[in-house]
Amino acid sequence: MPIYEYKCSNCGHQMEAIQKISDEPLQACPNCNYNTLSKLVSAPSFRLKGSGWYETDFKTGKKKNISEDVSKKSSVNSSSDSKNTHKQDKIT
Repeated sequence: MPIYEYKCSNCGHQMEAIQKISDEPLQACPNCNYNTLSKLVSAPSFRLKGSGWYETDFKTGKKKNISEDVSKKSSVNSSSDSKNTHKQDKIT
């Protein structure tokens, strides 16, 4: 989720807030209780939450082991290709 910076035009209080992009901007200053907060334009920052960002993090069921399945298929294909080559050698 993005981290937004706010500044109160009444008391000068600055703060950060973690919000969804779809959330309405904050208005009430926690320091002076006036509705004078405004969102600042700053460098974007966000927090990655969880165990990590990997291929399998958001997949379920059979899709979860895509890289493992691909490596198994490639090893099966390469071994079947070598068997086919040997068969052709014996036939000719």
